Amino acid sequence: MFKTRLLSGIILVIAALFLVIIGGDLLLVSTLAISWIALFELYRIFHIEKALPGILGYLAAAAYYVNLRFSLVEDQMMFVMALLMGMMFVYVFAYPKYRTEQMLAAFFGVFYVAVMLSFVYQTRMMERGAYIVWLIFLCSWGCDTCAYCVGVLIGKHKMSPKLSPKKSIEGAVGGVVGTALLTGLYGYIFREAMGIDAAYVWILAGISAIGALISMVGDLTASAIKRNYEIKDYGKLIPGHGGILDRFDSVIFTAPIIYYLAAYFIT
Repeated sequence: MFKTRLLSGIILVIAALFLVIIGGDLLLVSTLAISWIALFELYRIFHIEKALPGILGYLAAAAYYVNLRFSLVEDQMMFVMALLMGMMFVYVFAYPKYRTEQMLAAFFGVFYVAVMLSFVYQTRMMERGAYIVWLIFLCSWGCDTCAYCVGVLIGKHKMSPKLSPKKSIEGAVGGVVGTALLTGLYGYIFREAMGIDAAYVWILAGISAIGALISMVGDLTASAIKRNYEIKDYGKLIPGHGGILDRFDSVIFTAPIIYYLAAYFIT
């Protein structure tokens, strides 16, 4: 299992490196594809992955990404209202075929998965985005690795005993500190390429520390949903890791945080 998990992790990192470095439309389309798979995994819990509410969710995700690329509509609230009304249209005229929680899940999933993941692409496309975008993965996967190592070594106090018994407060602190240190090193190495001075390296480290904290919420959110519906993994697409949501649960929360903090403090 360890070898399978390690090999899958290496392939995942290589794929992420390739897509993020290339950026542009390839990253946009790839992020949409990942969002569709993640939506399918989430919708499967509510048995709507092939039903009309789920199909509407897939179409809404595609519409959002198309608008992201071509800026057809500037007011995003129009998208929210259109999706809500579309979902209610299905709910009312198909009644009583779909339950309320299924419709709520279909609506929620578009924002929880597709919209939040889109910030990987949006961060990549911003000024200095070719460098800042890596903070998303440092905050999610880097924090996870550092937290695991510190937790195994000195973890004693449980952070969330009922939700995730193996996670410790010591591990969480180690994850945040480790992420900040990794980002500081990353920023120092690439400071000239990014066109920033030493002060901004510290700002990057602070941004990553906040992102690391948020990434843990993302991880625990995905775990809470799984526990509520008594499933072990969201899928089996990534051997040793589970599904897309199992691997990108923290990225979902980290991406928008990094985007907005970097837009305010860096660009």
